[in-house]
Amino acid sequence: MEDIPVPGMMDGKTYIFHVDANSAFLSWSASYRVNVLGETRDLRSVPSIVGGDQEKRHGIVLAKSIPAKKYGIQTGEAIVTARQKCPGLVVIPPDYGLYVNASRAFIGKLKQYCDNVIQYSIDEAWCVFDGFENLYGRGQMKNFACRLKDEIREEFGFTVNIGISTNFLLSKMAGDFSKPDKVHTLFPDEIPGKMWPLPVSELFFVGQATTSKLHRLGIYTIGDLAKADDTVIKSHLKLPGQIVQGYARGKDLEPYMFGNEKNKGYGNSLTAPVDITSTEYADHLLLSLCETVGTRLRNDNVKIGVVSVHITTCEFRHENRQLQLLTATDVTEEIFRAACRVFDKLWDKKTPLRQIGVHTSRVQVNGGRQYNLFDLQKFDRLEILDRTIDEIRRKYGEDAVFRASFLKGNVPHMGGGLDKERRSGVTLGIDVDNEKTRII
Repeated sequence: MEDIPVPGMMDGKTYIFHVDANSAFLSWSASYRVNVLGETRDLRSVPSIVGGDQEKRHGIVLAKSIPAKKYGIQTGEAIVTARQKCPGLVVIPPDYGLYVNASRAFIGKLKQYCDNVIQYSIDEAWCVFDGFENLYGRGQMKNFACRLKDEIREEFGFTVNIGISTNFLLSKMAGDFSKPDKVHTLFPDEIPGKMWPLPVSELFFVGQATTSKLHRLGIYTIGDLAKADDTVIKSHLKLPGQIVQGYARGKDLEPYMFGNEKNKGYGNSLTAPVDITSTEYADHLLLSLCETVGTRLRNDNVKIGVVSVHITTCEFRHENRQLQLLTATDVTEEIFRAACRVFDKLWDKKTPLRQIGVHTSRVQVNGGRQYNLFDLQKFDRLEILDRTIDEIRRKYGEDAVFRASFLKGNVPHMGGGLDKERRSGVTLGIDVDNEKTRII
């Protein structure tokens, strides 16, 4: 295919900004330390990272500075490996409360200029300017983006990249061209010159596995993918291949990426601080996970019909098993009992385990209970008890009520997923209206 048509303007009236905080976690921590705590060293100017808790075996790189990137340090790699690459690496712990407040301030700033802000993650969002094409040209919008970028830097002390286009995908690609503290455009007519020469691995939604498959087909650039034969891509990569080929040609992102799709399952897992070598310890962890899962189910007013457990050994071997329940439930105790039954059949009680998880599926909205003579009153009482506890925790905090079995030991009474301090909105879309925020 030699001549590939590229999409036109969205009705000729829409500009879209993709605004992304540069190295968000590290930048927010560095800004707070310099501007509030008065530290003289700016972490952004030295090889540094924000790292997880190594004692809890969550020791991975969460964010890195530009000097650290020069050593080949990558987000998601083990801190131990990062230190080997850079012996003088500065490692700081994450401050999730700060990050939530910084995100709120960031999104609030965008809403001062745009009434249609779509938050994609804690540190990035799209601003949709409808009808502006009739009033402003590309140059004027780029100047406005530069002013917005500078205001964020001067007001909050961290930098952002802004990508400008007429659809969501192209604006996101533009924002990633070069960093930090820059504004880039990628309009449809600029695709051949700006996007197609890039390595195919830099295309949105193209991961390492897809990159390897494309390389085997002789496709190395985004342009190669855009011009490739449709049937070849479909036969080798199926639907995902068709999607990324559309992206290579400038097709916009699918609408589902901006909505809140209903969960098809609820689950949590955790990496144990020490190896799991006893059934008692494993059951305690399972109960902690089921407390969190049950709470999430009740918050969404849904019930589940299948409980599964997965385990990871210290040799990183993965196994899982599931159990179908007689009736759908959202009762923590019932989910826990099912998880224990599954775990007893799954684990040989000899092999040390590193990670354990509970997942539920077959979600039902407004699902009723199928009673039998033996549990007619028991589970009614447990449902009432669970919801009463949920209400107390919502009002006074999740530590206001917990089982006595969690008084001693190092197992949190609500485990898995995000740590307690992170369950404060860090992964949720944040509504800043009427919010009081701590400005960094």
